[in-house]
Amino acid sequence: QVQLVESGGGLVQAGGSLRLSCAASGTIFSINTMGWYRQAPGKQRELVATISSGGNTRYGDSVKGRFTISRENAKNTVTLQMNSLKPEDTAVYYCYAVGYGWGQGTQVTVSS
Repeated sequence: QVQLVESGGGLVQAGGSLRLSCAASGTIFSINTMGWYRQAPGKQRELVATISSGGNTRYGDSVKGRFTISRENAKNTVTLQMNSLKPEDTAVYYCYAVGYGWGQGTQVTVSS
């Protein structure tokens, strides 16, 4: 059984930064793509960013230029550096790993 555990959420003022981390643990053979999605109240879950094992990245349009995703394949971890945060970034952020599912989520709240 594989667990994805997120950390690093919290409350920050607009314009500030937060760093989210996700660690996959358990019996893992390999993870092709890992990433982050988010869901705000009353909205559908949306793509934030993904990264392949080869380092190819993909970002949602609303976060391009502000967020950076990275990973350490040997440690099965993925990190999301979020800068220039806006109130509309407020959501529960979920870690995702292809073939292994979702984390429990971590709350990010950006105050204006």
